[in-house]
Amino acid sequence: MWGPRRTREKRTVTCIACGDSISRSDAREYDKLGDRWEREGKDFEFLCKECFRELCHQPREGLEALLTESLAGEGTQEEFLARYGELVEERYGAPEERER
Repeated sequence: MWGPRRTREKRTVTCIACGDSISRSDAREYDKLGDRWEREGKDFEFLCKECFRELCHQPREGLEALLTESLAGEGTQEEFLARYGELVEERYGAPEERER
């Protein structure tokens, strides 16, 4: 029988939404592939409980592909946001157009 994961619980992780450092036991796992139950060979990212609660729990079909195409994590935040905005506008139109 496996024992408790005490080493994991003492570890500190960073919330990907707000950047706060929190204990692993106070964090929620985020799996960018959308399948948190298949754990073998995966590295998870984490959200603090507050950011997790604030998330919109709506379908996110295509979001990860959009983030990958936006080169998330590969350049500066400004470069990412500019590219992400361009791709969203290409696919879904400008925000002003969607409000009509």
